[in-house]
Amino acid sequence: MLPQLRDTQDAFDSVAADYDGPRGNNDLIQDMRGEMWRWLETTFPLGARLIDLGCGTGLDAVHLAEIGFDVTATDWSPLMVQRTAERAAACQVTDRVRALNVGAHELHRLDDAAGFDGAYSNLGPLNCVPDLADVARECARLLKPDGALVFTVIGRFCPWEIAHYVRQGRWARARVRFARNVVPVGMNNHTIWTRYYAPREFYAAFAPYFSLEHFRGMCVFAPPPYLTGVRQKFPRLHAWLWGLDKVAAGWPLIRSTGDHFLIVMKKR
Repeated sequence: MLPQLRDTQDAFDSVAADYDGPRGNNDLIQDMRGEMWRWLETTFPLGARLIDLGCGTGLDAVHLAEIGFDVTATDWSPLMVQRTAERAAACQVTDRVRALNVGAHELHRLDDAAGFDGAYSNLGPLNCVPDLADVARECARLLKPDGALVFTVIGRFCPWEIAHYVRQGRWARARVRFARNVVPVGMNNHTIWTRYYAPREFYAAFAPYFSLEHFRGMCVFAPPPYLTGVRQKFPRLHAWLWGLDKVAAGWPLIRSTGDHFLIVMKKR
């Protein structure tokens, strides 16, 4: 196992107990999560069999199960998987949520080739994967013909973040997303090894197996989730900016910016 993978696993294990709180599910993240749910419900028919890559505490998987989807929820963090299983049991959807301690870099461990209608990954787990080409290959193996992928990925160019750190004089931090290799990102006194992507840079790994259907920025005009003060101090402005995101974040040029981007691909 790569030491970087172990570091990342330890980091997420360390926050699993409270990741539903402000650290991992504050109001701004809930806005982003709701947008992802809208895209998932539009892309996949009810009853579809889906793989969740990086399920965290199971908020997405259980929500989808409650409205009729069948979800194989996977995560590299065993304590996150435990949280997902507990949530599924509490919400009485264990018949539609299978929680597995499988990292996105370990999809070869999943059987049922061509057995899934799609896969999704929300809020950046794929930024922590060592080899995206391997993920793409395994997704192609696991998905049915015409299966789809819907991912939200941490982007490379976030104007809000640049402005935030430049204002503080933290020039090195403002440049972090432009690194071409993995970089250490701190969380809870641990390290998450992270690689940032532009949308087409990310898609290149999937292009041999999937066509690009759509991509758009997330938190282009609205601030990223860690800048909660904007929403708290200026709720009307934040609501207007988030509405602008929904309308304009898919426009050319603009859609390559933002804290995250959402990308939809279809199996060739």
